[in-house]
Amino acid sequence: MGDLRLGPLLRYADGSSATVWVETGRPCAAEVRCADGAGGTARTFQVCGHHYALIEVTGLTPGTATPYEVLLDGTRVWPLPDSPFPPSVIRAPDGADGEVRVAFGSCRWAAPAAGEQDPVGPDALDTLAARIAADPDGERPDVLLLLGDQVYADEVSDATRRWLAGRRDLAEPPGAEVADYEEYTHLYYESWLDPEVRWLLSTVPSCMIFDDHDVIDDWNTSAAWLADMRATGWWRERLLSGLMSYWVHQHLGNLAPAELAADPVYAAVRDAADGTDTLRAFAAEADVRPDSVRWSYRRDFGRVRLLMVDSRAARVLQEERRSMLDAGEAAWLRAQTLEDRGSYDHLLIGTSLPWLLPHLIHDVEGWNAALCRGERGARWARLGEKVRRAADLEHWAAFPSSFEALADLIAEAGTGPGAPATVCVLSGDVHHAYVAEPSWPGGSPDAHVVQLTCSPVHNSVPLSIRLGFRFGWSAPARALGRAFARHGRLARPSVRWRRGGGPWFGNQLMTLTLRGRTARLRLEKAGAADGGGRPSLRTVTEAELS
Repeated sequence: MGDLRLGPLLRYADGSSATVWVETGRPCAAEVRCADGAGGTARTFQVCGHHYALIEVTGLTPGTATPYEVLLDGTRVWPLPDSPFPPSVIRAPDGADGEVRVAFGSCRWAAPAAGEQDPVGPDALDTLAARIAADPDGERPDVLLLLGDQVYADEVSDATRRWLAGRRDLAEPPGAEVADYEEYTHLYYESWLDPEVRWLLSTVPSCMIFDDHDVIDDWNTSAAWLADMRATGWWRERLLSGLMSYWVHQHLGNLAPAELAADPVYAAVRDAADGTDTLRAFAAEADVRPDSVRWSYRRDFGRVRLLMVDSRAARVLQEERRSMLDAGEAAWLRAQTLEDRGSYDHLLIGTSLPWLLPHLIHDVEGWNAALCRGERGARWARLGEKVRRAADLEHWAAFPSSFEALADLIAEAGTGPGAPATVCVLSGDVHHAYVAEPSWPGGSPDAHVVQLTCSPVHNSVPLSIRLGFRFGWSAPARALGRAFARHGRLARPSVRWRRGGGPWFGNQLMTLTLRGRTARLRLEKAGAADGGGRPSLRTVTEAELS
């Protein structure tokens, strides 16, 4: 018999099947057994001395919600004994009412242990879990999108720092940051063993994509940055461990059962007595040839299409052809967007980094990109690289050709017969929330297009961010931005945009409720309850998007 170390996480779910992810203490047979007779089993596979299983659950009845148990070698290990939470359930949508509720956010530091003071305020995922647990039959998301920085490999908690110090000398690089696979597993334990979050992820399906802190701040900012990292003695192990742990803990659960069945790496890892070498070779190839792997993926929820886009590992970093997405990734995004366009009413493009930023920041990032590619000569290029790293200038605006390509694709997808009602670009990263609404001077798409940014779920919001982003939308900031654009000899963007709401600060979540061709947005902030009770989610704003 094995013990349940982490999970269960309910990942993929459709009308008849689902996948449930677990980590166990030793090799065993993992089983999901549902109250209505549905279920599935899987043998664990091994990576770096850890044992995992992704269990495909079949036989679900569309339109039902069934409680489930997890058994290891026939012994029930979930629900936990004396659990204060309702049973975990798998909801199998039938699409009859056409409503899909999508909650999303990014950037979550692990919450401190019970009884300890939380330096960054209530965790939005904890408060969402508490609300669902208090009313299990009430409103809940159909899917939770986590848009990056699920763990922080470079900004660890005090408790993790003490744990690292017990393993190695923190005076040696990379210091109080994660160094290898074992240390990554500690981050996931710290984050996902939080009781509320553990239960939430066991009963609400989730989709995930990485951002920089899952590996390191400003991961893949530029070719010069990458060369500097590769020159260190610790970077290779950090990157390979980051990609391996992401594949195990996050990526596998993003995929549908049919995609998993066709994945040769997944098959090889499961079939091996120890999949470590296979997975390490896969990660090493992904490092040398980023186009050898696709982290992006598509999910369909009735008439809602979600495209989760890798905004980190798929970058082309050479200044003369700098791009957010390599050619294969860009072709994939275009094909998935335009395929059978009349089959969806809403298109969601999940990218960890915002496409539309405050105008000043957009212009500064474009200016910086022009300097770094030599528009003003070698001296300015050297200065530009220093500024790029110091100011984190690496959003879509810092890849001007990619910014324009995404604008063109959105306009094409949103125009003409078969156009969806909405195109929503969902992002995080910037530790606040806002709505931006674009328009095209030559005629805007038929679809309502919006940039919806929501961050953080649980993190700090420095005063500099508050002030900078508030100022960035102002008229003086726009004038200043145009001065930067002129110095960088930048062409005007093909799309214009205005702030439709925000900025809002704090630990928060956005929820889209999509029904037919209507879309409603709600932003909720985690805060202390009235009367000194448990923290709760408070609605900050609601709006119709279509």
